[in-house]
Amino acid sequence: MGGGGQQTESSEPAKGGVVGPGGGRGGRGGSAVYTWEEVQRHSHRGDQWLVIDRKVYNITQWVKRHPGGIRVISHFAGEDATDAFSAFHPDPNFVRKFLKPLLIGELAPTEPSQDQGKNAALVQDFQALRDHVESEGLLRARLLFFSLYLGHILLLEALALGLLWVWGTSWSLTLLCSLMLATSQSQAGWLQHDFGHLSVFKKSSWNHVLQKFVIGHLKGASANWWNHRHFQHHAKPNVFSKDPDVNSLHVFVLGDKQPVEYGIKKLKYMPYHHQHQYFFLIGPPLLIPVYFHIQILRTMFLRQDWVDLAWSMSFYLRFFCCYYPFFGFFGSVALISFVRFLESHWFVWVTQMNHLPMEMDHERHQDWLTMQLSATCNIEQSTFNDWFSGHLNFQIEHHLFPTMPRHNYHLVAPLVRALCEKHGVPYQVKTMQQGLTDVVRSLKKSGDLWLDAYLHK
Repeated sequence: MGGGGQQTESSEPAKGGVVGPGGGRGGRGGSAVYTWEEVQRHSHRGDQWLVIDRKVYNITQWVKRHPGGIRVISHFAGEDATDAFSAFHPDPNFVRKFLKPLLIGELAPTEPSQDQGKNAALVQDFQALRDHVESEGLLRARLLFFSLYLGHILLLEALALGLLWVWGTSWSLTLLCSLMLATSQSQAGWLQHDFGHLSVFKKSSWNHVLQKFVIGHLKGASANWWNHRHFQHHAKPNVFSKDPDVNSLHVFVLGDKQPVEYGIKKLKYMPYHHQHQYFFLIGPPLLIPVYFHIQILRTMFLRQDWVDLAWSMSFYLRFFCCYYPFFGFFGSVALISFVRFLESHWFVWVTQMNHLPMEMDHERHQDWLTMQLSATCNIEQSTFNDWFSGHLNFQIEHHLFPTMPRHNYHLVAPLVRALCEKHGVPYQVKTMQQGLTDVVRSLKKSGDLWLDAYLHK
């Protein structure tokens, strides 16, 4: 670990130090200097460097122990990761203690702070905006807000059960109970998302415990599975092979480029020109009840994540203890399956309206703000939209500042929009109806692109 083993001395020391790997000039113990060309050579599995605040770090061994997962940090190998580092870590000074042994040098004074020809003025303005956000206290949470939010989830759970105790299990009451449980499950999903992003408590450990309680005991899922998957999405949204949310397993072709690539290669795993139609059959109805359930169980067992498995099983134990007296075993299975079916529709439409119609591409090495804005859009603010989407109608602000508590998104939104206008970065805001419609429209557009390439290219 660290940079000592990565540095070699030249037989002819240069003025001011020794020549580092690839010609970098400096000394041992992290004093070597490097060009961006040299840093970018170390962007492969088993050989990974990155840059934070002009400091060069060798993360080759550290990636295996990175708390956020091996992939999310590897996605920035060979790049400047300064903005991503600030975005993901609420206490960067604490994390820098772990970076010290990994330090191998810094960028040469003649090298720009940004790689790949990124807009330095835009990057600097965004970092100034982040400093302003921190100084204004917009990264501090109001605990009362989240306490009340958790309270309304628990209240829905209690009312759903109380409904059956008092009035019985008629079809109409069972349907109403299912709707209340689906609502509590969806809202618990948004709440665990807050804890997962460390946006509620100052201490990360408190966020982790509450996330395991909400996603595990209240929802029956796995916090570690969600974190490792979701952080990759935030690191490189809508980037093929890096964002798991656009890995459609050949069931769909997405964006403008993937359909053409599939068409040229004559790949036809599905009738993609009809994907905007079969999406209604296998997308919203099956994502959570089938695909996510299989993936969560598989991940917990393969990684031997017994803690998350125990939290998950506590949900099902509680659920069957509560509803077995009313419906029996198979009736309870049918009830939770129907609740998952309803929740899955809610989840898919809310999450996809912000991303699916936006740009999707292979890695383009964009700066943090441009990358996030090209992959995300907002939905108009209203009390209902805020509640219905867990404030993810402010998807742009959430992606730029993932540790920001959601109740502050509307405060930073005007500042983000002004910055985007200054630098000509598109800032899209849609109505809820337009956002939902664009999901289907984008699938049809991609399917048509595939068909044209399949038949004529």
